[in-house]
Amino acid sequence: MLGLESLEIGLMFWAGADARATLREVKSYNVRSGQLGFPGDLPLDGAAAKWDAALTAEEFVPVTAFCSYVGEDYADIPTVTRTVGLVPLSTRKERIARTKAVSNVAKELGIESLGCHIGVIPADHGAAPYAEIREMTRELCDFCKDNGQSFTLETGQEPAKVLLRFMEDVDRPNLKINFDPANMILYGTGDPIEALTVLSKHVISVHCKDGDWPAREKPEALGVEVPLGQGKVNLPAFISKLKELGYTGPLALECELADTSKRPSAIRDGLAMLKRLTGRT
Repeated sequence: MLGLESLEIGLMFWAGADARATLREVKSYNVRSGQLGFPGDLPLDGAAAKWDAALTAEEFVPVTAFCSYVGEDYADIPTVTRTVGLVPLSTRKERIARTKAVSNVAKELGIESLGCHIGVIPADHGAAPYAEIREMTRELCDFCKDNGQSFTLETGQEPAKVLLRFMEDVDRPNLKINFDPANMILYGTGDPIEALTVLSKHVISVHCKDGDWPAREKPEALGVEVPLGQGKVNLPAFISKLKELGYTGPLALECELADTSKRPSAIRDGLAMLKRLTGRT
Protein backbone atom coordinates (compact mmCIF):
# COMPACT_ATOMS: atom_id res chain seq x y z
CA MET A 1 0.00 0.00 0.00
CA LEU A 2 1.08 3.56 -0.64
CA GLY A 3 2.38 5.49 2.32
CA LEU A 4 0.14 8.37 3.42
CA GLU A 5 1.24 11.86 4.36
CA SER A 6 0.40 13.59 7.62
CA LEU A 7 -3.16 14.95 7.34
CA GLU A 8 -3.65 13.15 4.02
CA ILE A 9 -6.74 14.51 2.29
CA GLY A 10 -9.17 11.95 0.86
CA LEU A 11 -12.85 11.21 0.42
CA MET A 12 -15.51 9.28 2.26
CA PHE A 13 -17.33 7.27 -0.43
CA TRP A 14 -19.68 4.32 -0.80
CA ALA A 15 -18.91 1.10 -2.62
CA GLY A 16 -20.79 0.58 -5.84
CA ALA A 17 -21.41 -2.65 -7.69
CA ASP A 18 -18.43 -1.93 -9.99
CA ALA A 19 -15.37 -1.44 -7.79
CA ARG A 20 -13.09 -0.10 -10.53
CA ALA A 21 -15.70 2.40 -11.70
CA THR A 22 -16.30 3.56 -8.14
CA LEU A 23 -12.59 4.16 -7.54
CA ARG A 24 -12.10 5.93 -10.85
CA GLU A 25 -14.88 8.34 -9.98
CA VAL A 26 -13.30 9.02 -6.59
CA LYS A 27 -9.85 9.45 -8.13
CA SER A 28 -11.26 12.00 -10.60
CA TYR A 29 -11.13 14.41 -7.66
CA ASN A 30 -7.35 13.92 -7.51
CA VAL A 31 -7.20 11.96 -4.26
CA ARG A 32 -5.46 8.66 -3.64
CA SER A 33 -7.04 7.58 -0.36
CA GLY A 34 -10.36 7.55 1.43
CA GLN A 35 -12.86 5.80 3.64
CA LEU A 36 -14.70 2.97 1.94
CA GLY A 37 -18.32 2.60 3.01
CA PHE A 38 -20.27 -0.62 2.47
CA PRO A 39 -24.00 0.06 2.00
CA GLY A 40 -26.21 -2.26 4.00
CA ASP A 41 -27.67 -3.85 0.87
CA LEU A 42 -24.35 -4.40 -0.93
CA PRO A 43 -23.68 -8.15 -1.34
CA LEU A 44 -20.44 -9.13 0.37
CA ASP A 45 -19.90 -12.49 -1.34
CA GLY A 46 -16.78 -12.06 -3.44
CA ALA A 47 -16.44 -8.41 -2.37
CA ALA A 48 -12.97 -8.85 -0.88
CA ALA A 49 -11.44 -10.25 -4.07
CA LYS A 50 -13.19 -7.68 -6.26
CA TRP A 51 -12.13 -4.71 -4.16
CA ASP A 52 -8.61 -6.01 -3.60
CA ALA A 53 -8.05 -6.21 -7.34
CA ALA A 54 -9.53 -2.77 -7.92
CA LEU A 55 -7.59 -1.09 -5.10
CA THR A 56 -4.35 -2.61 -6.33
CA ALA A 57 -4.97 -1.66 -9.95
CA GLU A 58 -5.95 1.90 -9.06
CA GLU A 59 -3.21 2.31 -6.42
CA PHE A 60 -5.77 3.58 -3.93
CA VAL A 61 -5.47 3.39 -0.13
CA PRO A 62 -8.58 2.68 1.96
CA VAL A 63 -8.02 3.91 5.51
CA THR A 64 -11.36 2.89 7.04
CA ALA A 65 -14.18 0.51 6.17
CA PHE A 66 -17.57 1.91 7.16
CA CYS A 67 -20.76 -0.04 7.80
CA SER A 68 -24.27 1.16 7.18
CA TYR A 69 -27.40 -0.93 7.63
CA VAL A 70 -30.64 -1.60 5.80
CA GLY A 71 -33.51 0.30 7.39
CA GLU A 72 -31.58 3.25 8.80
CA ASP A 73 -33.43 6.56 8.56
CA TYR A 74 -32.01 9.99 9.39
CA ALA A 75 -35.25 11.97 9.11
CA ASP A 76 -35.11 13.42 12.63
CA ILE A 77 -33.68 12.60 16.07
CA PRO A 78 -36.49 10.23 17.20
CA THR A 79 -36.19 8.33 13.91
CA VAL A 80 -32.42 8.12 14.27
CA THR A 81 -32.83 6.79 17.80
CA ARG A 82 -35.27 4.16 16.57
CA THR A 83 -33.51 3.01 13.39
CA VAL A 84 -29.81 3.85 13.24
CA GLY A 85 -26.86 1.66 14.06
CA LEU A 86 -26.51 -1.25 16.45
CA VAL A 87 -28.49 0.15 19.36
CA PRO A 88 -32.04 -0.67 18.12
CA LEU A 89 -32.86 -4.06 19.61
CA SER A 90 -35.15 -5.26 16.79
CA THR A 91 -32.31 -5.22 14.23
CA ARG A 92 -29.29 -5.68 16.50
CA LYS A 93 -28.58 -9.36 15.87
CA GLU A 94 -28.49 -9.15 12.07
CA ARG A 95 -26.57 -5.86 12.15
CA ILE A 96 -23.90 -7.29 14.44
CA ALA A 97 -23.54 -10.15 11.96
CA ARG A 98 -23.28 -7.67 9.10
CA THR A 99 -20.65 -5.66 10.97
CA LYS A 100 -18.54 -8.76 11.49
CA ALA A 101 -18.90 -9.67 7.82
CA VAL A 102 -17.68 -6.22 6.75
CA SER A 103 -14.81 -6.55 9.21
CA ASN A 104 -13.81 -9.80 7.52
CA VAL A 105 -13.86 -8.15 4.09
CA ALA A 106 -11.83 -5.24 5.43
CA LYS A 107 -9.25 -7.64 6.85
CA GLU A 108 -8.71 -9.10 3.40
CA LEU A 109 -8.18 -5.57 2.09
CA GLY A 110 -5.65 -4.69 4.77
CA ILE A 111 -7.93 -2.05 6.31
CA GLU A 112 -7.13 -1.53 9.98
CA SER A 113 -10.19 0.44 11.07
CA LEU A 114 -13.85 -0.57 10.98
CA GLY A 115 -16.27 2.30 11.54
CA CYS A 116 -19.98 2.87 11.99
CA HIS A 117 -22.66 4.92 13.68
CA ILE A 118 -23.35 2.66 16.64
CA GLY A 119 -26.59 4.50 17.36
CA VAL A 120 -27.66 6.78 20.20
CA ILE A 121 -25.93 5.71 23.41
CA PRO A 122 -28.11 6.27 26.51
CA ALA A 123 -26.81 8.93 28.87
CA ASP A 124 -27.93 6.85 31.88
CA HIS A 125 -25.10 4.37 32.34
CA GLY A 126 -27.10 2.56 35.01
CA ALA A 127 -29.90 1.60 32.63
CA ALA A 128 -30.21 -1.97 31.33
CA PRO A 129 -29.94 -0.94 27.64
CA TYR A 130 -26.65 0.81 28.40
CA ALA A 131 -25.13 -2.39 29.78
CA GLU A 132 -26.33 -4.36 26.76
CA ILE A 133 -24.79 -1.85 24.36
CA ARG A 134 -21.53 -1.88 26.34
CA GLU A 135 -21.28 -5.68 26.11
CA MET A 136 -22.16 -5.64 22.41
CA THR A 137 -19.40 -3.10 21.81
CA ARG A 138 -16.91 -5.21 23.73
CA GLU A 139 -17.85 -8.18 21.54
CA LEU A 140 -17.26 -6.19 18.36
CA CYS A 141 -14.02 -4.70 19.66
CA ASP A 142 -12.74 -8.19 20.40
CA PHE A 143 -13.80 -9.43 16.97
CA CYS A 144 -12.07 -6.50 15.27
CA LYS A 145 -8.96 -7.01 17.39
CA ASP A 146 -8.70 -10.56 16.07
CA ASN A 147 -8.85 -9.06 12.58
CA GLY A 148 -6.11 -6.54 13.40
CA GLN A 149 -8.53 -3.62 13.47
CA SER A 150 -9.85 -0.84 15.64
CA PHE A 151 -13.61 -0.57 16.11
CA THR A 152 -14.28 3.08 15.39
CA LEU A 153 -17.34 5.03 16.50
CA GLU A 154 -18.47 8.18 14.73
CA THR A 155 -19.27 11.24 16.78
CA GLY A 156 -22.41 13.30 16.93
CA GLN A 157 -25.36 11.35 18.25
CA GLU A 158 -24.47 12.05 21.89
CA PRO A 159 -22.43 14.73 23.71
CA ALA A 160 -18.68 14.20 23.84
CA LYS A 161 -18.62 13.51 27.59
CA VAL A 162 -21.29 10.81 27.23
CA LEU A 163 -19.28 9.13 24.48
CA LEU A 164 -16.08 9.40 26.49
CA ARG A 165 -17.69 7.80 29.56
CA PHE A 166 -19.03 5.00 27.37
CA MET A 167 -15.60 4.32 25.89
CA GLU A 168 -14.09 4.20 29.36
CA ASP A 169 -16.77 1.73 30.44
CA VAL A 170 -16.21 -0.49 27.41
CA ASP A 171 -12.52 -0.55 28.33
CA ARG A 172 -11.07 -1.86 25.10
CA PRO A 173 -7.84 -0.32 23.74
CA ASN A 174 -8.95 -0.73 20.11
CA LEU A 175 -12.18 1.25 20.60
CA LYS A 176 -11.51 4.50 18.72
CA ILE A 177 -13.25 7.54 17.25
CA ASN A 178 -13.88 8.89 13.78
CA PHE A 179 -14.49 12.55 14.59
CA ASP A 180 -17.12 14.35 12.52
CA PRO A 181 -17.39 18.02 13.56
CA ALA A 182 -20.55 18.66 11.56
CA ASN A 183 -22.42 15.87 13.32
CA MET A 184 -22.00 17.64 16.65
CA ILE A 185 -23.86 20.56 15.09
CA LEU A 186 -26.42 18.56 13.10
CA TYR A 187 -27.50 16.67 16.22
CA GLY A 188 -27.16 19.69 18.48
CA THR A 189 -24.89 17.79 20.86
CA GLY A 190 -22.07 20.27 21.37
CA ASP A 191 -19.44 22.63 20.02
CA PRO A 192 -17.18 20.65 17.65
CA ILE A 193 -13.88 22.09 18.84
CA GLU A 194 -14.74 21.59 22.51
CA ALA A 195 -15.81 18.02 21.73
CA LEU A 196 -12.59 17.36 19.83
CA THR A 197 -10.58 18.49 22.84
CA VAL A 198 -12.52 16.10 25.11
CA LEU A 199 -12.12 13.11 22.79
CA SER A 200 -8.80 13.82 21.09
CA LYS A 201 -6.78 10.95 22.57
CA HIS A 202 -9.15 8.43 20.97
CA VAL A 203 -9.45 10.06 17.51
CA ILE A 204 -7.80 8.11 14.68
CA SER A 205 -9.69 9.53 11.69
CA VAL A 206 -11.64 12.66 10.82
CA HIS A 207 -14.54 13.61 8.59
CA CYS A 208 -14.46 17.10 7.13
CA LYS A 209 -18.08 18.14 6.77
CA ASP A 210 -20.13 21.25 7.56
CA GLY A 211 -23.64 22.02 8.70
CA ASP A 212 -26.06 24.38 10.40
CA TRP A 213 -27.64 23.92 13.83
CA PRO A 214 -31.17 22.50 14.14
CA ALA A 215 -33.96 25.05 14.23
CA ARG A 216 -34.66 26.10 17.83
CA GLU A 217 -38.40 25.86 17.28
CA LYS A 218 -38.04 22.22 16.20
CA PRO A 219 -36.30 20.44 19.10
CA GLU A 220 -36.49 16.98 17.50
CA ALA A 221 -35.18 18.10 14.11
CA LEU A 222 -31.70 17.57 12.74
CA GLY A 223 -29.60 20.38 11.39
CA VAL A 224 -28.85 20.68 7.68
CA GLU A 225 -25.60 19.73 5.96
CA VAL A 226 -24.10 22.49 3.82
CA PRO A 227 -20.96 22.67 1.65
CA LEU A 228 -17.68 22.77 3.51
CA GLY A 229 -16.91 26.27 4.72
CA GLN A 230 -20.50 27.51 4.53
CA GLY A 231 -21.77 26.28 7.90
CA LYS A 232 -21.02 26.61 11.58
CA VAL A 233 -18.04 24.28 11.95
CA ASN A 234 -15.37 27.01 11.55
CA LEU A 235 -13.10 24.78 9.53
CA PRO A 236 -9.92 26.89 9.87
CA ALA A 237 -10.21 26.75 13.67
CA PHE A 238 -10.99 23.02 13.52
CA ILE A 239 -7.93 22.19 11.40
CA SER A 240 -5.82 24.42 13.63
CA LYS A 241 -7.05 22.57 16.72
CA LEU A 242 -6.27 19.19 15.13
CA LYS A 243 -2.70 20.34 14.52
CA GLU A 244 -2.42 21.76 18.04
CA LEU A 245 -3.55 18.42 19.50
CA GLY A 246 -0.95 16.55 17.45
CA TYR A 247 -3.36 14.78 15.12
CA THR A 248 -1.61 13.52 11.97
CA GLY A 249 -4.16 11.04 10.60
CA PRO A 250 -6.35 11.24 7.50
CA LEU A 251 -8.83 13.98 6.67
CA ALA A 252 -11.76 12.53 4.71
CA LEU A 253 -14.08 15.00 3.04
CA GLU A 254 -17.66 13.75 3.39
CA CYS A 255 -20.37 15.27 1.22
CA GLU A 256 -23.93 13.96 1.54
CA LEU A 257 -25.81 17.08 0.44
CA ALA A 258 -29.52 16.44 -0.07
CA ASP A 259 -29.29 17.92 -3.59
CA THR A 260 -27.03 15.36 -5.25
CA SER A 261 -26.48 17.62 -8.27
CA LYS A 262 -24.50 19.98 -6.03
CA ARG A 263 -22.18 17.34 -4.63
CA PRO A 264 -19.45 17.33 -7.35
CA SER A 265 -18.79 21.07 -7.12
CA ALA A 266 -19.02 20.99 -3.32
CA ILE A 267 -16.45 18.18 -3.23
CA ARG A 268 -14.04 20.05 -5.51
CA ASP A 269 -14.39 23.27 -3.53
CA GLY A 270 -14.08 21.43 -0.23
CA LEU A 271 -10.92 19.63 -1.27
CA ALA A 272 -9.40 22.91 -2.45
CA MET A 273 -10.20 24.47 0.93
CA LEU A 274 -8.60 21.58 2.82
CA LYS A 275 -5.48 21.86 0.69
CA ARG A 276 -5.19 25.56 1.54
CA LEU A 277 -5.71 24.94 5.26
CA THR A 278 -3.11 22.16 5.36
CA GLY A 279 -0.54 24.11 3.35
CA ARG A 280 -0.75 22.02 0.19
CA THR A 281 -1.44 24.99 -2.10
